[in-house]
Amino acid sequence: MKKYIPYRLRIGILSVTALMAFASNSIICRFALRDGAIDASSFSVIRLLSGAVALWVILVLSGYRKKPEYDGSWTSAAMLFLYAFAFSFAYIELNAGIGALILFGAVQITMIFTGTIKGERPHPLQWGGLILALGGLVYLVSPGLTSPPINSSLLMAAAGIAWGVYSLRGRGNKHPVAVTTDNFIRTIPFVFIAGLIFFPQLHLTTSGFVWAVISGALTSGIGYIIWYAALRGLTSIRAAIIQLSVPVIAAFGGVMLLSESITFRLILSAILTLGGVAVAIVIKQKN
Repeated sequence: MKKYIPYRLRIGILSVTALMAFASNSIICRFALRDGAIDASSFSVIRLLSGAVALWVILVLSGYRKKPEYDGSWTSAAMLFLYAFAFSFAYIELNAGIGALILFGAVQITMIFTGTIKGERPHPLQWGGLILALGGLVYLVSPGLTSPPINSSLLMAAAGIAWGVYSLRGRGNKHPVAVTTDNFIRTIPFVFIAGLIFFPQLHLTTSGFVWAVISGALTSGIGYIIWYAALRGLTSIRAAIIQLSVPVIAAFGGVMLLSESITFRLILSAILTLGGVAVAIVIKQKN
């Protein structure tokens, strides 16, 4: 009897674990902010710092030796910082599922749209998928009794755009863990400045601190490492498609753990947004 886990099963376990970690970021942030355990700025600061420490420790323990190809960039660090702060402030008012849907939709739309700007010739069906996805997000935030706050929605969209740019800049990197670690470390000057600016709003409890550390060190830092390991066994289209599950996991997590409701608006918007993104990804892969 074989004592090792079959390759496909191992990739499946890694993928599911990473997706659960990504969805947990939304749930943890919303939980900590909703209950007033921590303010949004402190959550972001602790998340980025703990993520940097966790990634650096893992690299050192793995025998890491500084090399030029392991360097990140200040632009990527700025995008990472913008993502983290916009993400936290958006979740002051957004439900976990709605926030994750806006974030994910903005990330994928940014990446697809950037490809067209750089000269890619989209298939008509790809344009249709992109328009459908945009329409889903517009419908989600359009005025109505169950629409999410527009300012928070725009903040989460900004977080998604920043993460999309960050992802595009790191695409094809041969040392993703080392580069991600360096980018986290490079956010420290931005974090320090933001900490000074938002210091008058400081509100921190022990539980809030713990949740922020979990978000930074575990569901972000270690979550990214698990995802990079899973990517070795996934095609680009499979990796893109399975990420469609993140907003769904976050939505159901919000229902089960935070007693949030799933509205018809959220369901229909999710179908339009995620369906449109899926079409755009599949068609792009085939061309």
